[in-house]
Amino acid sequence: MTDQENQLPELPLVYSCSGCSSAAQLANHVALQLDRRGTAEMSCIAGVGGHVPKLVRLARSGRPIIALDGCPLNCVANCLAQHQIVATRHYQLHEHGVKKRAHQDFDPEQASEVLMRIEADLQAHPLIHERLHA
Repeated sequence: MTDQENQLPELPLVYSCSGCSSAAQLANHVALQLDRRGTAEMSCIAGVGGHVPKLVRLARSGRPIIALDGCPLNCVANCLAQHQIVATRHYQLHEHGVKKRAHQDFDPEQASEVLMRIEADLQAHPLIHERLHA
């Protein structure tokens, strides 16, 4: 980490589903965009679900968590729940009209719309940092 990065305020963490369906890939795309735009820091939900100590510690750090689940299976929420973690904001993309389609790419226009809705919600209802002291 550079000195400049050390001076930045801690961003919320964002975790996304990243399975093979169009909904999962749309969720992953939105999370990547939140990361690239500096809205959140994307972390690895597979590492949390796989009990990787460093990634579990990060998830439990008390930083606000944005969870993006592409479909009703809620894999992100379930991976977090394995460690008694509940996302600060849980977006279930099927509730935003995202359909789960196997062997198909996501619709880039729909991804842009979902990203805009999520960013608008995060601006209207900012996340609060609640660092946990162990």
